[in-house]
Amino acid sequence: MLEAFWAVTRRLRHRTRVALEPWNISPSQSRALGVLIGHGEMRLSALAEHLRIAPRSATEVVDDLQARALVERRPDPADRRATLVALTPSGVATGEAIRHARSAEGERLFADLSPADRTELSRILRKLRD
Repeated sequence: MLEAFWAVTRRLRHRTRVALEPWNISPSQSRALGVLIGHGEMRLSALAEHLRIAPRSATEVVDDLQARALVERRPDPADRRATLVALTPSGVATGEAIRHARSAEGERLFADLSPADRTELSRILRKLRD
């Protein structure tokens, strides 16, 4: 069972990399865009927490996204010393396009499962996640 789980995980990771190729974006950059789409602008430390990475690593991800004009840093109106990370219009469009591509890839991966199997797999995965 464990070997099958890891094989599916590798397959999903490979399909994700392939799905991201049109945007030349890394999985961590894609995840950061997804967090910002889902939660809106936030401090870098909060983004790092959402991504479960060190703040230094989050800084690198944001620097790369900023260089591509997908995010921008803004002063935090609540604290002049702090900076917020926000999506640009191009970042929103790219993030949404990536979300749709990843969703379509997931649908293709799980297409062979019956609706009952999908429901059961979702239940099991949520249980393991929580």
